[in-house]
Amino acid sequence: MTTGEQQASLLSVRGVTKRFGSFTALDDVSLDLSPGTTTSLVGESGSGKSTLARVIVGLESVDSGLVHYRGAPVRGRAARREFRRGVGMVFQDPYGSIDPRFTLSEVVAEPLRAHGMYGKDGRQRVRDLLESVGMGSVDPDSYPHRLSGGQRQRVCIARALATGPDLLVCDEPTSALDVSVQAQILNLLLRLQQEHGLAYLFITHDLDVVRRISDQVHVLYRGSVVEHGPAQSVIDDARHPYTRKLLSAVLSDSPRTRRIGREMSGGQAAAAEKSG
Repeated sequence: MTTGEQQASLLSVRGVTKRFGSFTALDDVSLDLSPGTTTSLVGESGSGKSTLARVIVGLESVDSGLVHYRGAPVRGRAARREFRRGVGMVFQDPYGSIDPRFTLSEVVAEPLRAHGMYGKDGRQRVRDLLESVGMGSVDPDSYPHRLSGGQRQRVCIARALATGPDLLVCDEPTSALDVSVQAQILNLLLRLQQEHGLAYLFITHDLDVVRRISDQVHVLYRGSVVEHGPAQSVIDDARHPYTRKLLSAVLSDSPRTRRIGREMSGGQAAAAEKSG
């Protein structure tokens, strides 16, 4: 990738490999994410999606490869601090990702305080953030134990937006929610993207979600990207056998056929390994 291409991308991942002992969770993964767009990482549990998300936000180190942000490698204390300020993360479990001992105001203010951004207008900033995610009527000094899963996820999104990031990494942010609430959270994310020009790296196993929100999609199988391209093209004309299996599982009523990795034949698995 040239310097010009790096500068055109908000986020670039190049040749990232991550091992846990003898297990290779990520194998030479590369991707680019442009400002204001949504790139989805798709695959079954264990495919490497969440590991890549954790690598990108700095929660996991890499064995090889680099992450670039705004054209510069994320190396050194100053670069990492700028990166953490510019990138927010929304986790899968809205119950586990909020400390029940904190008030809602304290939860949302946490990144502001960490980056020295709270200041004299910090409380109003927190109120504005809660308002922006549809939680303006909730007392910011209340505790999260009475909130529903969808309300908690809204608070998590407000927290992720606190420092004014240009990228949100969303790790299965709707999978733990009821179907009707999933749609509300997706609509909220789409609205916030339009209002703030946000880019999303969206981790999911749900190709229906990909179809709805994504510009680009990368399909991960056993830690490798086996197919990528414009989301609609990949969904409508999947080339790789694993992607086609994912699509058939979405349409299947049988839980058995939703276990893609176990359902692939030996020849298909070999093809997937070769393509990776």
